[in-house]
This record gives sequence, structure tokens and C-alpha cells, in this order.
Amino acid sequence: MNTCPEPGCRFCLENDLLVDRPLLVLQHLFILGSIEEHRPHQAMIVPHRHIETPFDLNAQEWSEISEALAFVKASFDKGRADGFTVGWNVGAAAGQDVFHAHLHVIARFKGDPSEGLGIHALFRTGI
Repeated sequence: MNTCPEPGCRFCLENDLLVDRPLLVLQHLFILGSIEEHRPHQAMIVPHRHIETPFDLNAQEWSEISEALAFVKASFDKGRADGFTVGWNVGAAAGQDVFHAHLHVIARFKGDPSEGLGIHALFRTGI
């Protein structure tokens, strides 16, 4: 596995800067659970290789995303999620604050304060 760690990057596993442990480690990607108390039903799919945006993903990384998404969905389905918000923040102007590509997967539930709000409102309001 060629991961090309970036010094100081908290998502490069070799730097040992995570406050938690991956839920699942695949050959090219790993999955992190939520560390935010107000959003316990979210995960991030992160490539091992240090790249800043999904535009830099290679074919092997893209091919594993479906397996990672299936794992996350199965984990959240135990909580009977009513929907999902899935998205990338790419660049500072789009809200990316960790410049190691990562795909957000957020389980959504009827009755939540954010019910019915799409991805724009969800990330803008921090609900």
C-alpha cells in the first residue's frame, strides 16, 4: 500500500494523529466514525493515500468506494436510517477544512431537526 503520508495530516494513518480508530480498513480506503456528539450517525470514507480532493482518486480507490458505502449503510441501517446525505467538501471555499480527501456519509432520520434539509443546508447550519 503506497500511502504517501503528508506530515501533520490527521487523516494520514501513519502520522498517528486520529483521536479514534478506523471502523474498517480496506486496501485503499478506511472508514472513520463520528467523533461529534451532535451527529453520532455519520462516517467518513478516507483514502489511505494523501490526496486533497476526490478528483485525484485513482481507479482502485474509486472501485473500493462502493464496498465502503455498503459497509457504512449496513452499519447505519441498524439504526433504521430514513435517508442519507453523502458528499464531499472540495477546497476551502466549499468548506473543506482537512485537506485530505474524505467522503461524508450522514444517516438521516424522520423527526430530526434537520429533517428535509438537503446537503447545502445541513452543512451550512451545522445541524
